[in-house]
Amino acid sequence: MIEMTGSSGGEGGGIGSDNISHLRPNSDWARLPIFDRTGWRRVRFGEFADSINERVEPADAAEEIYVGLEHLDPESLHVRRWGKGSDVIGTKLRFHKGDIIFGRRRAYQRKLVVAEFDGICSAHAMVVRAKPEEVLPEFLPFLMMSDRFMNRAVEISVGSLSPTINWKTLKNEEFDLPPLDQQRRIAEVLWAVDEVVQVHRRHSEISNQVVQAAIDDIFSIDRIGENTAVKPLDALTTKIVDGVHQTPTYISDGIPFVVIENLNRSSGIDFSNIRYISLEDYVVFNKRANPEFGDVLVSKDGTLGIARYVDTERPFSIYVSVALLKPRQDILSGRFLTYYIRSQRFWEHVRKTSAGSALKHIHIRDFKTAPVPVLPMQTQLNHVKRLQSLESLAQRATEHVESTQALLSAYIEALFGPLSNRPPSKS
Repeated sequence: MIEMTGSSGGEGGGIGSDNISHLRPNSDWARLPIFDRTGWRRVRFGEFADSINERVEPADAAEEIYVGLEHLDPESLHVRRWGKGSDVIGTKLRFHKGDIIFGRRRAYQRKLVVAEFDGICSAHAMVVRAKPEEVLPEFLPFLMMSDRFMNRAVEISVGSLSPTINWKTLKNEEFDLPPLDQQRRIAEVLWAVDEVVQVHRRHSEISNQVVQAAIDDIFSIDRIGENTAVKPLDALTTKIVDGVHQTPTYISDGIPFVVIENLNRSSGIDFSNIRYISLEDYVVFNKRANPEFGDVLVSKDGTLGIARYVDTERPFSIYVSVALLKPRQDILSGRFLTYYIRSQRFWEHVRKTSAGSALKHIHIRDFKTAPVPVLPMQTQLNHVKRLQSLESLAQRATEHVESTQALLSAYIEALFGPLSNRPPSKS
């Protein structure tokens, strides 16, 4: 059950943005009729769903929408990006609007969407279609999103490098189904919550686009003017270097060793899931790269361009995939430099120096030669303050996505989680 605070807003008395930010589960939700399992029965998956194996060659569907596993976001029922049949080779599967595209390869990634159009998809996916006399098409996706289904899908996958689910195995797995009228009520509630998730997601995307547009505007020639002095980053820093090139010996406790994964937090450095090195190794590594408060770290290999301001006095070392930029703090703010690394101006420079090859690395020379506008320190700080304010709003929007997604997951698990000890009714 969804409890809303505040009055309805928006056209036609719909759910206003002020309201959906206060969405929360009602303490009495578990007593709603939709949670009553009295009439539920255990049914083999193949009795209420089909695997659609309509094969097609991309050459025969060159202009059709193609959905690969790379286009699917974990734990999202919606396709937000796709390619064309002409982009791929090899036999694919045809799907139609309303079908479920389920990533049967590496099922632990929890990739499952409901198609909102016709097209073709990767053969590493499974096209699942509900048998409406047994299960409603709008209900089935939520059953398949549940931990009960996903955990079982992982357990029955075969293969070590790319574990994959076989339909012959999946169709015999048993799951608990409510009566059709109860399925309808459940689906109405869950799709309503999913709609709120999508509203927040759109707000988050727009907020982040605003932040990026503001960053690009600050560093554009139109904003700073053609007469503004520009210097290579090397002239505005005391050191630009990457981390240690050999994999160290890790220990249970010691000095943190930062890799790209530790830069994935929205800001700063994530020390919550980190490996440690000895003090002796730290002393050696520190001679090459010595990150300090006010410096900037940038991912330079693999996932490129994650820039993080060092806002801690805690000692740590970095791996080769992370670059260390030490700004001359009297003329270049570290936080301002962090935003510059995210700007279109910096990326245009990197792409130009990497012309003719796929962009897989940011080389140290690319950092050193990057053209940076030389602005007065107070101007830099004013820009930083404005961008931080915009990012704070964007972060709030992201948190709303996470909280409403957590609410949806909580409903799904409450519905499809373990039954009581009573034996299920037979079909």
